[in-house]
Amino acid sequence: MIVLLSLVSLSTDDEDLYIQQAVVFIEDAIQYRSINHRVDASSLRMYRWYYSRICQWGLGLTIAMVLLLAFVERPSSLSISSDPWLRSPPWEPPCGLTESIEMVCLIIFSFDLAVKSYLIGWEEFRKSKWLVGYTVVISFSIIDWVLSVSMVCDEKLRIRRLLRPFFLLQNSSLMKKTLKCIKRTLPEIASVILLLALHLCLFTMIGMLLFAKTEDPKKNEEWRLHFRTMPDSLTSLLVLLTTANNPDVMIPAYSLNRAYSIFFVAFSVIGTYCLMNLLTAIIYNQFRGYLLMSVQTSIIRRRLGIRAAFQVLTCKGAQQAAEEHVLLDSVLRVMSRVQMKSYYRAAITTEAQQYADVGYMDREQFRKIFDELDKDRIKEHPPLPQYNSPVLQRLQVVFSHYYLTILGNAVALANVMCICTILVLNSEKSIAERDNYIMEIINLCFILYYMFEMCVKIFAFGWRGYLSYRNNIFDGFLTILLLVLQITIYVTYRLPYSHWNPSSHGVMSLWEMVRLVNMLIVFRFLRIIPDIKLMALVASTLLDLLKNLRAFAGILVVVYYVYAVFGIWLFEGAIKPPPEISVLSNTTMENITSNFSMECGTYEQLGYWPNNFDDFAAAIILLYDVMIVNNWQAFMDAYSRYTTEWAKIYFVSWWLTSSVMWVNLFVALILENFIYKWDRSHSCSVTDVEKIRYESSVQLIFKEQIQEPTEEELLCQLHQHPHLDLH
Repeated sequence: MIVLLSLVSLSTDDEDLYIQQAVVFIEDAIQYRSINHRVDASSLRMYRWYYSRICQWGLGLTIAMVLLLAFVERPSSLSISSDPWLRSPPWEPPCGLTESIEMVCLIIFSFDLAVKSYLIGWEEFRKSKWLVGYTVVISFSIIDWVLSVSMVCDEKLRIRRLLRPFFLLQNSSLMKKTLKCIKRTLPEIASVILLLALHLCLFTMIGMLLFAKTEDPKKNEEWRLHFRTMPDSLTSLLVLLTTANNPDVMIPAYSLNRAYSIFFVAFSVIGTYCLMNLLTAIIYNQFRGYLLMSVQTSIIRRRLGIRAAFQVLTCKGAQQAAEEHVLLDSVLRVMSRVQMKSYYRAAITTEAQQYADVGYMDREQFRKIFDELDKDRIKEHPPLPQYNSPVLQRLQVVFSHYYLTILGNAVALANVMCICTILVLNSEKSIAERDNYIMEIINLCFILYYMFEMCVKIFAFGWRGYLSYRNNIFDGFLTILLLVLQITIYVTYRLPYSHWNPSSHGVMSLWEMVRLVNMLIVFRFLRIIPDIKLMALVASTLLDLLKNLRAFAGILVVVYYVYAVFGIWLFEGAIKPPPEISVLSNTTMENITSNFSMECGTYEQLGYWPNNFDDFAAAIILLYDVMIVNNWQAFMDAYSRYTTEWAKIYFVSWWLTSSVMWVNLFVALILENFIYKWDRSHSCSVTDVEKIRYESSVQLIFKEQIQEPTEEELLCQLHQHPHLDLH
C-alpha cells in the first residue's frame, strides 16, 4: 500500500513537472526565446521569475540608470545652457555619489549574469559570446571602478563609460539580431564606400590640377579657399558630397569662368545622386535579406518551443493516450498558466475546444492552434445599444452615420482656419494690444459643438462603443480638456466682453489660457488623419516604427553614447571663446589666438559656441547637428583648427556611421514597412482603416517569405537539448 501511494505521488509530481515544462516552453515560443535552459522544477520556477515583468522592468531600469550617469558625472551636464558665456558652473556630484549608484548597478548586473549562467548551464554559457563578453565587461568595469575610487574620482578617463552601452545591447535579443544583420551587411556597404572614396580621390586630383595657384592673385581665390592642399581639397569635396557647402564651394571659380561649373556638377551628380542612392538601394536589398534570415530564426524558435511543449505533454499522457497525442485537459491546464495576452489566450483556448468531443489532439492539431499567435488582431466594436422608441432609433441611425464624422472634420477645419485668420491679423500686435473677445466667442461656439458631437456619439454607440474607437478617445479627451479650461477662463475673468483686460489674475494670464485653448484645438484637427486613407497609412507606419523598430533606436543610442564619450575625451575644453567678443576688433582677435576665425561660415562667425564637447548632453546635440549634415563642415573645420587635422577623422567617421549607414538602414525599413502596409490596405476603404487595427511586427512583414521548419529539423534540435531527456 505504501509503495502504491509512493508511485501515485511520483506520478503526480512528474505530471506537474511536465505541465510546468510545457508552460515555460510555450512562453519561450511566444517571446521567441531559446529553449536550451534547465528544465527541472526549481530551475523552471527561477526561470519564470527571472523573465517576469517586474524583474525585466527592474533590469531595464538599472540599464537606463547606468547610462544616465553620464549626464551627472564630471563633466556634468546639469546647467541650463551649454554656451560657455551663459552657463553657470554646473553642479558637480561629490566623489562617491555616482560611484555608489554605479556599484549597485554592477552588482545587479553580476547577479543577472549569475542567474543566466546557471539557467543555461556551463556548456551553453561557453558557447554564448554575448555572455562571455558580459562577464568581461562587468569584470573590467569593477576594476576601473576600484581605480576611480582609489584615485578619489580624480582620474582623467573612465574607460568603463565606453563599455556601458554593452549592457543595453546584450539585454535585447532583437538588438543582437539587428546588430548581426548590420555586421553581415558591412561588406556590401564597404564596397560602395570604397567606390565613393575612389570617386572622391579622382575628383580631388582633377580639382587640384584645375585650380592650381597662378601668378594672378585675383584668380587664386578657389585655390586659397578650397584647393590649397590635399587635405583641404578632400575636405571641400567630401562636404560637397553632402551638399552642405553648395554652391559656396564653386562660386570663386564659377565667377571667373562658367565652364568650371561642369566639374562641380559632374562630381555631385555621380557622387551624391548616383553613388549615394546606390548605397541606399544596396543597403535596402542586402539588409532585407539578412533581416529575413533573422526572422526565420525567430520563427524556428517559436515552432521549436511549441514542439517541445507537445513532446513533454505526450510524456505526461503516455499512459492514457497514444504516444503522439496530448489530452485536451492538459492543454487547457497549460493555457491557464501561460503568461500571455488575454485575447491570444482566448483565441487559442477556443481553437482547442473544437477537440472536446475527442478529448485529445495530435501533433499537427496542437501546432495549428498556436497559429493564432501569428495572426493579426481584428478589433471588433461592441454592438450598438438598443432603444425601444422609434424616435430614438431614428436619431441613433443619424448620429452613428459616417457623415457625422465628416461634418466634425469640416468643423475642425473651419475652427483652425478661424484661428489662423486671427493670428495673421494680430501678428503685428503685442499681447497687451490684442483683443481676445472675438477669439473667445469663436472658441466657445466650436467647443459647444464638440461637446454636442461627443454626447450624441455616446448616445448612438454607448460608452463602450464610443471608447472602442481610438479617434473618439482622442476627441473626447481634448473636448473635456477644452471645456475645463474654458470654464476656468470664465471663472477667472468672467464672461467675455470687448477689450478684455489681458493682465494676469492668477497663475496664468488670459493670453496664456487662450493660447493653450487654441493649441489644443489645433491638436484636435489631427482627428482627420484616420479618415484620409493615405494619411492614415503614413501615420500608422510611423506608429509601427515607434513600436517595432526599437532595436534600431537602441543601436543608435549605443553609437551616440560611444561617440559622445570619445568626443569628450578628445575635445573637452578645446574651443575657448574669447571674452567680450562683441567689443573686440579683428586685430585683438588675432592677438588672442591664431586659431580664431571670423570668416563668413566659420564656427565663430556663426556663433556655434553652445555646440561643444564640454559635457555629455552638449556632445549629443553636436553629434545630432553633424548627422543632419547642414553646416557640419563648420564643426569639422573649427575642431581641426583648435586641435589637429586628425580631428577630421572623428567627424568623417561619425558622418559615415550616422548619416550614411544608420539613416539608410532606417530608410530601408521605413520602405519595407510602408510597402507591406500599402499592399495590405490597398483594397481597403476609408472606413476600414479605423475598423481594422494592423498589429504589424517584423515577423508579420516577412510572413509570406518565411519557410516553416520540417518535423525532422525540429526533432533534431530537440534531441540536442542539453537538459531535456526525451527518452
